[in-house]
Amino acid sequence: MKRLFLIAFLALLPSCNGIFPGIYDSGESDLVTGYGFIAHNPSDNSGKVYIDATDYTKWVYLDFHGRTAVTAGMSEEEAPAEWDIAVHRYDVKTNGAAVLETGITGLELFMSSGKMPEGEYVEDEWTTEKIIVDMSGMMDGNIGYSESWYNSELSKWLKVDTSTMPPLYSMSHKVYAVKLADGSNLALKLSNYMDASGVKGFMTIDYVYPVEF
Repeated sequence: MKRLFLIAFLALLPSCNGIFPGIYDSGESDLVTGYGFIAHNPSDNSGKVYIDATDYTKWVYLDFHGRTAVTAGMSEEEAPAEWDIAVHRYDVKTNGAAVLETGITGLELFMSSGKMPEGEYVEDEWTTEKIIVDMSGMMDGNIGYSESWYNSELSKWLKVDTSTMPPLYSMSHKVYAVKLADGSNLALKLSNYMDASGVKGFMTIDYVYPVEF
């Protein structure tokens, strides 16, 4: 009897995620297979990107023009020739773009507004204390940083509160308007920051590119 009960209990485990919503800090996680630009709808220029940004020593470079994702090292010299934004864990930098966090929470609502929002679009800044590359000495207060460009506005898409352990994660749920260096416009929203098993650093980004009203 005990053996039968154990088998029945184990069979129920895969569905426990739905029984207790939030217990896994799921970040609205859904099962996604494949990486890079995994969906594109040419009728409205919308799409979805899914990337592995778990490595503290890598950037993932996204080219919305060519719909390609390239993972490279930390030095600027390792960046691909063509890219628009790059993601390091939850940090973001751009290739000469400017970004505005909107008050809109859905891409359809953003597009129905009929125009790019007005406001103070934020360009990248050079930082020496934002991009963490080495956490091995964290318990002793020693964290390794990399010098890099950093967009503080787009990096608002996920707040990580390290004042508690484990850290608390909260997505902004906002749409970000991005004016790219070539004059074209991009709208994107972070919709998830972990995979279906709850591992953080797997980023799902919904987007519209090019934005055409």
